[in-house]
Amino acid sequence: MSATPHGRPLGVAVVGYSFMGKAHSNAWRNVGAFYPSAPAVRQELLVGRDEQAVQEAAGRYGWAGWSTDWRSVLERDDIDVVDVCTPGHLHAEVALAALEAGKHVVVEKPLANTVDEAEQMVKAAQAAEASGVRSMVGFNYRRVPALALARRLVDEGRLGTVREVRLSYLQDWLADPAAPMTWRLRKETAGSGALGDLGSHAVDLLHHLLGERVAQVSGELRTFVPQREGPSGREPVTVDDAAWARLRTTSGAVASLEVSRVATGRKNGLQVEVYGSGGAFRFDLEQLNELWVHTAEDGVGGFTRVLVTEPEHPYLEAWWPPGHILGWDHTFTSQAADFLAAVSEGRSPRPSFEDGLAVQRVLAAVEESDRRGGATIDL
Repeated sequence: MSATPHGRPLGVAVVGYSFMGKAHSNAWRNVGAFYPSAPAVRQELLVGRDEQAVQEAAGRYGWAGWSTDWRSVLERDDIDVVDVCTPGHLHAEVALAALEAGKHVVVEKPLANTVDEAEQMVKAAQAAEASGVRSMVGFNYRRVPALALARRLVDEGRLGTVREVRLSYLQDWLADPAAPMTWRLRKETAGSGALGDLGSHAVDLLHHLLGERVAQVSGELRTFVPQREGPSGREPVTVDDAAWARLRTTSGAVASLEVSRVATGRKNGLQVEVYGSGGAFRFDLEQLNELWVHTAEDGVGGFTRVLVTEPEHPYLEAWWPPGHILGWDHTFTSQAADFLAAVSEGRSPRPSFEDGLAVQRVLAAVEESDRRGGATIDL
């Protein structure tokens, strides 16, 4: 499949119109304005189950049309890209059908709810790629300029040998026991709780920043509020509220991981610290334009604050003058641009479905370790 079949813009459909559907819609609407060299796109279709809600969302987000049936995208020749922003239990079904239909596919993280589903998706993506059909999983934090700069520092050897990593992703939207039941708290729809929602981001960043995979896992899960009020009364919460893990990478680096959706006072606190033999960096998503760096060559103690808004910093050439900070939403626009560039150039986008599977295997190992009382699991 060519990037612009029949000489027209690539037609895009987003399946899901809520939180992630809104973020992805914003990206598809703006990608051409900030990345003019990317293939042109047309927002063809927004899909959701609630007819009135999806129709209203389509109008607000700039979509040409809407549908309540995701299968309708498979039959339309004017749709080339299917962007899956549904709850996790639908990721595999929609993505597999879209790939079979010859559509390029983006899937929000985590890739799937289980390792088995993720493995099926990888096989389908590999088969589709032989026909020029591309696929990607949406770990948008790879496109935070500060984290892209951090990856560059590791690649350049500025930190020396990485020894220790600290990863935490803390939120508090479930800290109140009166917070209502949602699909994210049911294992059959979400797969897992804080572990899959937040831990998937953290594990992918560990893989991405270090350029290696997790080889060994031990972990623990907790559900602090076992029941919540749903439409039909009190329902059991069947996923975790918080998770902890100790991870060892293939090179021997050791990482600690903590994720929570009940960390009172924390709103979107993703923090990454990497310590090597020759330097270190630390990052906080709530100050996402800043990277704090220390290297031995600096000749001074402590960390130096780098405001990552200079033209030479990753992704900044598309945006504003120095010092004019970027936001969380910009990562999705850059993600869309990277995906379109890969499609146009005939190469595999990253993170790939294989990258998503690698994360899924770590998450499953944390769950297995918890079932076995914190036992160490080799991957």
